[in-house]
Amino acid sequence: MSEHPADPYQRHCPSRQLLDRIGDRWTVLVIGALTGGPLRFSALAARVEGVSQKMLTQTLRALERDGLVTRTVYAQIPPRVEYELTEAGHTLQEPLRALEDWAVTHMPDVLAARDRYDAARSR
Repeated sequence: MSEHPADPYQRHCPSRQLLDRIGDRWTVLVIGALTGGPLRFSALAARVEGVSQKMLTQTLRALERDGLVTRTVYAQIPPRVEYELTEAGHTLQEPLRALEDWAVTHMPDVLAARDRYDAARSR
């Protein structure tokens, strides 16, 4: 572990990788979906519409690797696997909810800005 504080404005700072992870659309949605408690893979996939099985698997593995999600396998037939936020994952709920709320609230303004931009460029 480095003794130097993280500075994401520095090219090689590892915090950039973490910012990539927590700024990812699927991460935001998976963290949000797990806010209510543990879910099985199929329930997560149903809650996060449009995510492919491959992307959901990759996202969950990355979140598990980063210590934000735990994966619990229950020894039964068929095996049951649940995903749940860790303590660190729970601390992400508030900032990611704020990001999600901002996106929902400002989407009409963003769509209008896109339309203006595109109209100005198509002349």
